[in-house]
Amino acid sequence: MKALLRWTVLALLLAWQPLAASATATAVTEYAVKSALLLKLTRFVYLPTEQEDRPRHLCILGQNPFGDTLQQLNQASAPDQQVELVFLSATEQAPGCNYVFISQSERRRLGSILRQLDGLPLVTISDLRGFARNGGMVEFALTNEQGSQLNILINRKTASRQGITFNAQLLRLATLVNE
Repeated sequence: MKALLRWTVLALLLAWQPLAASATATAVTEYAVKSALLLKLTRFVYLPTEQEDRPRHLCILGQNPFGDTLQQLNQASAPDQQVELVFLSATEQAPGCNYVFISQSERRRLGSILRQLDGLPLVTISDLRGFARNGGMVEFALTNEQGSQLNILINRKTASRQGITFNAQLLRLATLVNE
């Protein structure tokens, strides 16, 4: 299963070959991989209020760990697969979002943030350790001793309370957790 996930990550990165081709011989960073997964994730999640003609809003709460990578990958995507990126300074701005990535800078406020976002038809995503087990919906977790394997953890119980479901393909790749 983990080998399949690694191949999936590789396929995701190759899908944005124009960006990779413009890069020099530098190694792919952790947040470049997470950027690719974050953008692809939006195509494998079903929101209760999502409409075909409405742009999808991907919001980043807290400090932006992605740098320019997320924006560059988004612009390199096909127009119908692009999302509108919004950078939030407070959870009160989240009701217009479909997806909210909660950055590491918000670790101390995580419980409060999740309580404030509870009940909104949006997907919470983070790379904070234990995020999915603590009530978040999707966690990008680094695994193994070197932290070089990325696993997707999904809390379906939390998501279903918000009316959010996941594509079966994504569920096969992910590890399911409960609160």
